Amino acid sequence: MNLPNLLTIGRVFAVPLVIWLIAGGELFWAFWLFTAAAITDGIDGAIARAWNQRTELGAYLDPVADKALLMSIYVTLAIIGEIPRSVAILVVFRDLVIIGAVILSWLIEKPLPIEPLKISKLNTFAQIVFAGVVLGSNGFGLDLGRVEQAGAWLVGGLTLASAGAYLAAFIRHMALDKS
Repeated sequence: MNLPNLLTIGRVFAVPLVIWLIAGGELFWAFWLFTAAAITDGIDGAIARAWNQRTELGAYLDPVADKALLMSIYVTLAIIGEIPRSVAILVVFRDLVIIGAVILSWLIEKPLPIEPLKISKLNTFAQIVFAGVVLGSNGFGLDLGRVEQAGAWLVGGLTLASAGAYLAAFIRHMALDKS
């Protein structure tokens, strides 16, 4: 156990609190907690790289923390009507397909390497920024309608592109001869 892993675990534990705040209409406080969680996502990776503290636990836990936080926030924001349901469905569906592909590859003893694609990193960044904009605009009482609409389209497009890239990588991986 090291500092990057502790920060990641902290992000996991922030998920139910952020959801509780959003569901309770406390978008100002949800924005700040989400922002802190997003910052720790960058910090834990930077510390792990800079001080050579990468671990197998961290390699698995970091994407789980990201997926738990983002999927939960997107679903909750869609339920309360702050983002389009279609965007939340795309985000959740993409992540469930990726998780399913990883599990399937383990079951058939052709495990996929756990490495995010560049499009996936860009997608995650866009999802974080969009969620932050939605939470912030509502929490601070700002009217960012056009910005939010553009963000929804951007996240939707990047999510589809990322899903396609992972599907192509999965198909290539499964086509490789195991011997």
